[in-house]
Amino acid sequence: MPASNHTLAIRLLGLLDLTSLGEGDTAARIRALCAAARTPHGVPAAVCVYPEHVTTAREALAGTSVKVATVVNFPDGGADSRRVARETQRAIAAGADEIDMVLAWRALKAGDAASARAGVDACRAACGPDIAMKLILETGELARPDLIRQASDIGLDVGVDFLKTSTGKVPVNATLAAAAIMLDAIAERGGTCGFKAAGGIRTLADAHEYLALVDGRLGAAWATPAHFRIGASTLFDAILAESER
Repeated sequence: MPASNHTLAIRLLGLLDLTSLGEGDTAARIRALCAAARTPHGVPAAVCVYPEHVTTAREALAGTSVKVATVVNFPDGGADSRRVARETQRAIAAGADEIDMVLAWRALKAGDAASARAGVDACRAACGPDIAMKLILETGELARPDLIRQASDIGLDVGVDFLKTSTGKVPVNATLAAAAIMLDAIAERGGTCGFKAAGGIRTLADAHEYLALVDGRLGAAWATPAHFRIGASTLFDAILAESER
């Protein structure tokens, strides 16, 4: 493959949220994932696991720059803001550096934007200034551009650190069309909020499309781990294969 693909792979590695959110995940599997994250070519931005594996991941990643991310209100996106606060507090107490929270997208689709925002407010308050918060919009379920934009604006109004496309647990996950809506909303607010694409991004070509979209709207210098992530597992294998060429 062309040398540019090697360069792309190295760039993507540092932008990756290496993810394992399988119902059958075990402590041994998470330790193996974290060991794999220590590559000769660098490390991913974060490892994302279920809350019960946060402590294992933190221990396994000790001495690295890799953040430990976890999920709350996941994957259903319920409208109970007290649950959101409780799950977030417990995840942080366990050692999470970053929280990926699912928006109450069903409430938003039903016209109840207040309930959708309440959960975001609760998570943001629990995270405080030191824990990064990523808001999962579940864009494939929102589907309509106006709802995706409304969900993006809720996150931006509350002050989340990233807008994220999807859980990866529904039929339609990340799409370039949804990403464009989210990135336009971010750009209109000055580009301080980050963006995370997740769900169905498996190849270097897939990832490159999102990177090109980001570069085109916010500039190549914007896509650093502080602003741009890709949540994936299979993509990691593709990155390693190309990095070792």
